[in-house]
Amino acid sequence: MVRVGLAGYASAGRGIHAPLIREAGLELVAVATSNPERRAEVAQDFPDALVVDDLDALLAVEGLDVVVLATPSGSHLEHALTVIEAGIPCVVDKPLAVTADDALEVVDAAERAGVPLTVFHNRRYDPSHTTLATVVANRLAGEPFRCELRWERWRPVPKDRWRENAPAEKGGGMMLDLHSHLIDSAVQLFGPVVTVFATVDSRTTPAEDDAFLVCRHESGVVSHLGATSVSGAAGPRIRLLARDGAYVQNEFEGEPNVYPDLADLDGDHCGWILRSTDREAVPTTPADQADFYRAVGAALSAPDPQAAMPVDPHDAVHTIAVIDAARTSAEGERVVEVMTPGARPGHSPEEA
Repeated sequence: MVRVGLAGYASAGRGIHAPLIREAGLELVAVATSNPERRAEVAQDFPDALVVDDLDALLAVEGLDVVVLATPSGSHLEHALTVIEAGIPCVVDKPLAVTADDALEVVDAAERAGVPLTVFHNRRYDPSHTTLATVVANRLAGEPFRCELRWERWRPVPKDRWRENAPAEKGGGMMLDLHSHLIDSAVQLFGPVVTVFATVDSRTTPAEDDAFLVCRHESGVVSHLGATSVSGAAGPRIRLLARDGAYVQNEFEGEPNVYPDLADLDGDHCGWILRSTDREAVPTTPADQADFYRAVGAALSAPDPQAAMPVDPHDAVHTIAVIDAARTSAEGERVVEVMTPGARPGHSPEEA
C-alpha cells in the first residue's frame, strides 16, 4: 500500500486529490491543514488519517511514500523544494510554479537530489482528451490543421477566492489555472509550441479571467485555446478541423450545454465526426483521472521511478513557458517565440 501525505484540504485537496487517491487504491495517511473546518472535514472523510498543521509537520510523519502538494499555486516553488530537500517523492498540483524559470528550479533540484517528481496534469486522463487523442492518432477526420480547445464559464458574479484575487506572480488567474490544462492537452496532441499570440484580460476580477491563445506547434498544427469566466454561450468544448472533416465535442462536466443538438449520443460515445450536415458519433476512449495516481503508485516501485512517473515535469516547464510568452504577447500585442528554459533536444521547439 502506497502511503500518501496530502498538503492542503481546500477545493483541490478535498475535492479532487483525496477522492482520486482513494479510488486509485493508495492510502491517505496524513493531511496538513491548519483550518479548523477543514480539519473536521478530514476527520469525517478519512477518520484514520493523521491531521497536522503544516508542511513541516507533514514531512515529519514517518513512512510516507509520496507527498502531494494541493496548496495555492504561489507556494508551489517553496513547498516543492522543501519536499525535495526532505527526500520524499513529490506530486505537485499544476502549475508546477508561477514562471517557467521557477518551475525549472524545482525540476533541477529534484534531479540533483534523485527525488522522483511529477505534476498533476489530471486532464490527460479525461475521456474527452483520450477520445480526441484517438481521433487525432487514427486520423478519423483526416490530417488535422487547427484545434480549438475551450474552457468557458458564465460567472458574471465571480467567486471570492485567492484564484480570483491574487496577481499572476502570486499564482492567481485563469492562465495558470485553466490554460495549464488546455496547453498541456494541445502539446500532448500536437507537440511543443513554437510561437504564441494572446489576448489576456481581467474583466470581473483582479486576476486574469479571460484569455485566448493562438499557438503554432512544431508539427504545424495551430491550436486556439480559450478560457473565460464571462461567456454566456460556452463551447463547443473541442472543435478539431481536419482535411476530411471535423470533430466536435460540446459536453463538459459542470458546464451547461447551450447547444443540445451536439449532446453526446449516449454514455458510450464522446463527440461527433461531422462533414457538413453528416455526422457520426465517436466511441469513447475510456479513461479515469484516478489512473494518474495508479501510475504514481506503480512508478514508486519501478526500477526507475522518475522515468515511470505519469507526467514528465519538463512538460510542465514548457506549459508555463507558453503562459509566460502569452503574457508577453498580450502586453506587446505581437507574436512571441516560446523559449523553454532547460529545454532538452527532442523536447522543445528551440532545440528539437
